[in-house]
Amino acid sequence: MSGIRVLIVDDEPLIRLGIRSALEKLAGVTVLGECANGADAMQAISSLPVNLVLLDVQLPDCTGLELVGQVGPARMPMVIFVTAYDDYAVKAFELNAVDYLLKPFDADRLHSSIEQARRRLGADAPSELAGRLHALIELADPGRAKRIVVRQSDRYDFVVVDTIDRIESASNFVQLYCADRTYLVSDTMNNMARKLDPKRFLRVHRQHIINVERVVAIHPIMNGSYELELRNGVRVASGRQYKQSILALMRS
Repeated sequence: MSGIRVLIVDDEPLIRLGIRSALEKLAGVTVLGECANGADAMQAISSLPVNLVLLDVQLPDCTGLELVGQVGPARMPMVIFVTAYDDYAVKAFELNAVDYLLKPFDADRLHSSIEQARRRLGADAPSELAGRLHALIELADPGRAKRIVVRQSDRYDFVVVDTIDRIESASNFVQLYCADRTYLVSDTMNNMARKLDPKRFLRVHRQHIINVERVVAIHPIMNGSYELELRNGVRVASGRQYKQSILALMRS
């Protein structure tokens, strides 16, 4: 399938309808789908041969930048951001040569963005496109992850990191424990630790990360190891090499 294959991601039905109507008048442009939230967009991007996403900056369950980060800049199709945001967001897009549509926009502005995308799809290497998206994420959202995307059999769940009590290694996966729910994520403990705010999540063992706000007591055991008792009664044993981290937590 050649030409531009578009996914429209916006939570406003009238905006989606207006974009679809305008795109249907353009030669070589096919709208493959519409999504109203980040979870559906993740599913569509992974299952449809999309090469351009018209992506709202603010969705009900995540931001557009969070969606790009979870898909991964290297796997994300070319993006045109749709935004009603202020000058900060616009400058970030311009600095990284990523096109945007500032609401409200008309058909002429949309057509101009599509033509620019058409030229870039033919000229830019995938690594250049990924580099722009990665730089945009770093500039506009330098903080740690606020949500973790978990793929289920028929959908993607967005797990808010503040709801995570602890994280445990599970072979080639990690297990997220959130109150009475658990999620299995295809990721490593090292990568998960990099994603999370170190002031909120502490690595206490090569197999365990805990949410420090859930800790209600620390029990010394032996040889510089401890058991961290969480609010739900679960006890997590620390590794000896993490002794200084436990002591720093007690001092804080």
